[in-house]
Amino acid sequence: MELPCLPPVEPTRAPKIPTPAGACDTHFHLFGPRAKFPFAESRSYTPDDAPLEKLLQMLDALGMARGVIVQGNAHGTDNSVVLDALTREPKRLRAACIVTPDTQKAELQRMRDLGVRALRFHHMPHGVGFSSLGMQSFERLAPLMADLGLHAQFMMDANALDSAMPFFKNWKLPIMLDHMGNVDGKLGVNQPGVQQMCRLLGEGKIWVKVSGSYRVSTQYPDYPDAKVIHEALVRANPDQVVWGTDWPHPRLEKDMPEDGHLLDLFNEWTPDAALRKKILVDNPQKLYGF
Repeated sequence: MELPCLPPVEPTRAPKIPTPAGACDTHFHLFGPRAKFPFAESRSYTPDDAPLEKLLQMLDALGMARGVIVQGNAHGTDNSVVLDALTREPKRLRAACIVTPDTQKAELQRMRDLGVRALRFHHMPHGVGFSSLGMQSFERLAPLMADLGLHAQFMMDANALDSAMPFFKNWKLPIMLDHMGNVDGKLGVNQPGVQQMCRLLGEGKIWVKVSGSYRVSTQYPDYPDAKVIHEALVRANPDQVVWGTDWPHPRLEKDMPEDGHLLDLFNEWTPDAALRKKILVDNPQKLYGF
């Protein structure tokens, strides 16, 4: 069933604390305009148009010099909107794309040359998403990804990490988990998924985006149960944590967050300025090759 979506809050307000130079929002989506970039027939939601021009306005308001586009469900495996944006903003933007498992190396090389740095997969056994583009798809594409230096990004339920980790036995490149592993904030930091993420982070085996606090928590607008998970992940290994807005926040039917407030929460939850710079500037610069 196709879900309705709320539009993002506009205009984006500036954060209370100035954003460090070279900061990067590592997770947002582009949708449309539909007249130029049609949505996939098999999509699970239909968002409003969220084109490059509006994205750049949001990044400018937050003081984000750089950004990483993440292919979203509404466009399926047609990455045209992402590649168009990379062509138009080659210095400022990088991307993570979703492709079919039979994608050829030449096409992946073309995407790499334009600024794609990761392929995105789904491993949400109890959720929605591209169930056919999960671990088996990664397994087929992994040799090509390794040759091209494309790391792996997962929309993953961290409580399913045990079933996923065997697929990474011979994998040498980064493994990125979206949105704090999509755990349920109400279950706290002692739930198996959070403990597993912290252990693997501490061992340097995974990266985690401390994004999507409103997907982890239902306690709008300040998400206190997401805060403790954020703090645990940063404490486990701040060298392999990055942050993102998740703009324009698809699949939300109520309680739309405001991006300036989300950045304020990140700054509040990460009170050390040196750590904030590491997460916002240094880590994404290293991972995405800015």
